[in-house]
Amino acid sequence: MFEVGRKASEKLADIRRFEAAGFRAWPATSVHYDGAWAVRLTASHPAGRLNSINPLDPGDDRNLDERIERLTRRFEAYGRPLTFRISPLAAPAISAHLDELGWTTLRPSLVMRMPLTERAVGQAMHQIPLKDLNRFVSAAFQVHGYGAELRPGFTEVVSAIKANAGLFVLEDQDRPVATVICVHDGRLAGLFEIATSAAQRGRGFGRRTITSALKWAHSHGAKEAWLQVEADNEAALGLYRSLGFTELYRYHYRQPPSEA
Repeated sequence: MFEVGRKASEKLADIRRFEAAGFRAWPATSVHYDGAWAVRLTASHPAGRLNSINPLDPGDDRNLDERIERLTRRFEAYGRPLTFRISPLAAPAISAHLDELGWTTLRPSLVMRMPLTERAVGQAMHQIPLKDLNRFVSAAFQVHGYGAELRPGFTEVVSAIKANAGLFVLEDQDRPVATVICVHDGRLAGLFEIATSAAQRGRGFGRRTITSALKWAHSHGAKEAWLQVEADNEAALGLYRSLGFTELYRYHYRQPPSEA
């Protein structure tokens, strides 16, 4: 019994480490704490991970109705839908309470990890990350197909990353076909905004860009890579598993029925 409890405690500590790395790697404009709930809001960008309540202590489940009502007003002031991001760090009573209120579950996702070794990246193409933020943003928006209205907020978020962020673009016939941001934070290398142009998928461009980014991070001292991916993205999951990534934990979003 003690061994089971120790392993559970170690896993929660691991999850806390990756959650903290994720917050640092993709910084919200406003962060404040309601007890052990990290409340992240960003007026310039609508992404859920930048606009959500993140419970970080399984023991913090007090005064749920009062706190939700208070945070509803804060989200309304930002013009954002009230959203919880539920990871294994959230108290089970929170999900039970939201179930009673009829809240919707959205975008189940996985956090995956991989040891970063010379063997994992030794054959990767050497690529120097871009220094030109504007060029990277233009490439990322072309590859993702993002709307132009998101560009100022996206640029602001990337500019706010304090850790060493490698901006990678792979081109084919002078056109961007794949992009990734690799955030090197101590021993960890987090991958964000991974994408391949829809017309170019299945040709290995995504794999080449990811491994090049990881090679760069490994050369700077990173020992472990990690990423987040939606659970229904089978193509991406197949790629990441083939590279050596394994699941560490899952999370999902919750919104009131009127917001979902």
